[in-house]
Amino acid sequence: MARVTVEDCIDKVDNRFELVLLASHRARQISQGASITIDRDNDKNPVVALREIADETLSPDDLKEDLIHSLQKHVEVDEPEPDPASFVSAGALTDGTEEEDAPETVNFDQMSEEDLLAGIEGLVPPEKSDDY
Repeated sequence: MARVTVEDCIDKVDNRFELVLLASHRARQISQGASITIDRDNDKNPVVALREIADETLSPDDLKEDLIHSLQKHVEVDEPEPDPASFVSAGALTDGTEEEDAPETVNFDQMSEEDLLAGIEGLVPPEKSDDY
């Protein structure tokens, strides 16, 4: 790696390990066909990525977010919770009759401590084997 290019990037990204992660991610993007923001000057993709970071044509924060997003296997989407008032108003029609398709509130059964202990006592422990 070009030492001068790394030294130019240190003031943009404080941690050298993070710099390597960001530059390698950007180099992979370039090899997959992403457009570059500087002149190539016959440099290879890692050097181009470092020069882009050093010249601040790409934001390190944007690269970091893109790297995190590319590594995520399951993206959690925050969906708004349904408004409890909408359930109450959806249950009654304007003429006072109830709609059959209206969502009904779900009540979970409460289990007493005695029922829980009785259920646990009814469990059978697994057989022990000599494999352990």
